[in-house]
Amino acid sequence: MTAAQRPNPEFLIIGAKRGGSTSFYFDLLRHSHVCPLFPAPDHLPKAEATKGIHYFDTHYDEGERWYRSYLPSRFARRRLERRVGSPVITGEASPYYLFHPGAAERAAALLPDVRIIAVLRDPVMRTYSHWKERRRNGLEELSFADALAAEDGRIGDVETRLATEPAFRSYAHENLSYARQSEYDTALARWYDHFPADRVLVLASEEYYAEPQAQLDRASEFLGLAPERTASGEVRNAAAGDDLAPELRAQLAARFAPHNARLEQLTARSFPWS
Repeated sequence: MTAAQRPNPEFLIIGAKRGGSTSFYFDLLRHSHVCPLFPAPDHLPKAEATKGIHYFDTHYDEGERWYRSYLPSRFARRRLERRVGSPVITGEASPYYLFHPGAAERAAALLPDVRIIAVLRDPVMRTYSHWKERRRNGLEELSFADALAAEDGRIGDVETRLATEPAFRSYAHENLSYARQSEYDTALARWYDHFPADRVLVLASEEYYAEPQAQLDRASEFLGLAPERTASGEVRNAAAGDDLAPELRAQLAARFAPHNARLEQLTARSFPWS
């Protein structure tokens, strides 16, 4: 009922899944001028702030009012503005946005002025970490090699339906797309089709974890915020497990090499893993 009183977000962190976006978002949320999503932890007995709304990927059929119900109200923004003395911003981090074939077009339709941040990780290690997460949670029975071999068959041809049918969801496309979600050039190209390059910031998680404050300062400047020391040093959602077998590492590195080359052309920057 209060959706009309909840302004659009100023930024979206779109992924990548298992790429450090959770750690990055919560560090950014420590900035005094970033307003948390609703409800904030002080409103309900919840451990921490909400990170992602997942409207433009898996909940698009819920409608715009549903989406706005998670955004801070004008009253909450004004209250924070009085405390910090200048305008504040808000945003969310839903890592499936990067890979979902309809998310970029949907976001552009509702939020044409929003700023986009992607936090990408070495695609080989992101792929392996994605599988380890599913395995750790008891949701993947196949070995890593077998899961890679089964990936295309599991996912099938669903991208057109995902992009055009708001209520359609695919568990396999979201959760079992280990290697496909690491083909960043394909996914990011959709976002560049709908947003100008100066409103898309692409970071590398390796650089963020090596020098978190420097990358947070880059994001703050991109979002129009004054720099503040917000790096916590915390690594969230780490997936422990055995090391990746050298032969699988080499196989994946060969697969991703042309995608990495196109990614560098698309983003006009280099990455630590290429």
